[in-house]
Amino acid sequence: MIDVKVMPEFKLTPKSYEGEREVTWCPGCGDFGILNAVKQSLAQLQIPPYQAYFVSGIGCGSKLPDYVHSNGFLGLHGRSLPMAQGAKLANHDLKVIVTVGDGDAYGIGAGHFVHALRRNSDITMIVEDNKVYALTKGQYSPTSTKGWVASTTPDGAIEIEFNPVVMAIAGGATFVARTFSGDPKHMAATFAKAIQHKGFALVDVLQSCVVYNLVNTVEWYRPRVYKLDDDASYNPRDYNTAMAKAHEWGDRIPIGVLYVEEGRPTYEDQVKALEKGALVKQPLGGYSKATWDEFRASMM
Repeated sequence: MIDVKVMPEFKLTPKSYEGEREVTWCPGCGDFGILNAVKQSLAQLQIPPYQAYFVSGIGCGSKLPDYVHSNGFLGLHGRSLPMAQGAKLANHDLKVIVTVGDGDAYGIGAGHFVHALRRNSDITMIVEDNKVYALTKGQYSPTSTKGWVASTTPDGAIEIEFNPVVMAIAGGATFVARTFSGDPKHMAATFAKAIQHKGFALVDVLQSCVVYNLVNTVEWYRPRVYKLDDDASYNPRDYNTAMAKAHEWGDRIPIGVLYVEEGRPTYEDQVKALEKGALVKQPLGGYSKATWDEFRASMM
């Protein structure tokens, strides 16, 4: 955890969030753009590094917390959301951001994903959706297109692809967006909107894998994606309209904020034990500090 006391007072820039570890993604990977957009969004919102908390699982994109100067937690494959929700329950002041791949989020983590939607914890989930299990050498993922030929499906995937934005809207998410790794400014702006939203926010990022997915490339996406912001008549607060856009895929793929519901209480707002504030700010159950120190020492 970053010590608040050592943070100087100055205007934050993307460089304020530069991590110390060497980035090991493949050259040309869409994760580079996502990482830069995340740092851009934090700088736009002037969120101090000590106030952001990144949670991830296993996968190429899940390395992101290693490359950001902030708080981070690397968890088990598919188990990022429980950790993120727990962190938010403990400390409401944190901006909790989950960064995972499509396999982590929608495959092994699908059960947690569905329940996080309806729970409406105030967290942001950024999914680096390259439609392939890239870290484990190119198996097809839940979002891979039916018929896609991969290392485990030489005759083509026989399952239909999972549509995360449709599921998110239907399941109860209060902010659902899609963006594209080939448009850094759009990504940063979308991430900032998601982080600012009070409630569960999903951002599905259409990105390329330059090694294992040579179909859904940047060049494939670029002529197909179009921005909902360019349509002044589009209303993301209209459930039916949002659902229709979420189903749209193929020659035209909408990106931007698909759906927003405002005013629904978050999970944290409804927990009786938190009426007096976040757990980290509440007294320790009437026990003295010496008693807690003795207990903690016994567990070390």
